[in-house]
Amino acid sequence: MSRSIEALEGGWPEARKAPESSLYSHALGHGSEVVLLHGWGMHSGVWEDVAEALYDHHRVTVVDLPGHGFSRAWDGRHDLDALCRAVAAATPATAAWVGWSLGGLVAQRLAVSAPARVNRLVLVNSSPCFTRRPDWPHAIALPVLHQFAQDLRRDHRAVLKRFIALEVHGSERASAQLHRLKGMLFQHGEPALAALESGLTILETADLRPDWPRIACPTLLLMGQRDQLVPAQAGAELVERLPDGRLKVFERAGHAPFFSHPGEFVAELRTFLDAGS
Repeated sequence: MSRSIEALEGGWPEARKAPESSLYSHALGHGSEVVLLHGWGMHSGVWEDVAEALYDHHRVTVVDLPGHGFSRAWDGRHDLDALCRAVAAATPATAAWVGWSLGGLVAQRLAVSAPARVNRLVLVNSSPCFTRRPDWPHAIALPVLHQFAQDLRRDHRAVLKRFIALEVHGSERASAQLHRLKGMLFQHGEPALAALESGLTILETADLRPDWPRIACPTLLLMGQRDQLVPAQAGAELVERLPDGRLKVFERAGHAPFFSHPGEFVAELRTFLDAGS
C-alpha cells in the first residue's frame, strides 16, 4: 500500500511546529536525517514520491517554507538569512539537505553559514545566482522575473500557473507533469502574496557564488537538460568550484526532474545519500 505524504498526513510519526518556529514540518521514517525543501510558490507535497522512496532508510523531514502551504504565518519581512533561520528552527540539528530551486538557495546558505548542520548537500535545479549578470549568463533574464512580480498583485493564481508551465517547458511528458503540478498547486492552501513577492526578490538579488568555495560537504547537483530557469550549463560551471562536488544532468528534463524522471532521480539521490549513512 502506498504510504504517501498526503495519505499519511495525520499518521506520520511526527508532525510538528517547533516552539521557536511557525513553520509546518513533517517527519517520516528512521535512519540518517534528510531535509527536503520545495521551491517558490509550491509546498512540501511536491516531494511526495521522493519522500516515499527514502523513508525506509532515512528519516525524512519535509517543510513548508514561510507563507507557503501549511506555514500560514508570514510577517512579510523575510530576506534569505531570515528564511534560513526560520527553516533551521523547524529541522534537525544535522542532516543531508535537498533543496529544489528557491529551497536550494536556503540549503546553500545554511551549508556556508552553519556547516555543522549540513553533512550532505543536494541542489535540484538550483543555483547560487538565479538572474543573469554580465559574468553569469546561466540564469533567467531579469525582465522575466520583473514581469512575474508585476503580475502577482493582479492575479497571483494565474502567475503561479504560468510559472509551473515554465518549469515543465521542454521536458519529457510535459503535459502530464503540468497536469499533476496544477493539481498540487493549492492542495496545502494558497501561498501568501507577501511570501511570493519576497521569494521573487530573493531570487532576483541573491548571489552566493563567492561563497561556493566554502561549501565543504559532499555536494550533488541534479539538473535538467532543458531547464528554462536554471540552465544545465550552470551546473557544469558550478561543480568546478566545489571541493567535493558531482553533477548529474537528466536528458529531456525541465525544472522538475523528480517528476519527469522519477526512477532515475531517486536512484541518483539514494546512491548519494546512502554513501553518507
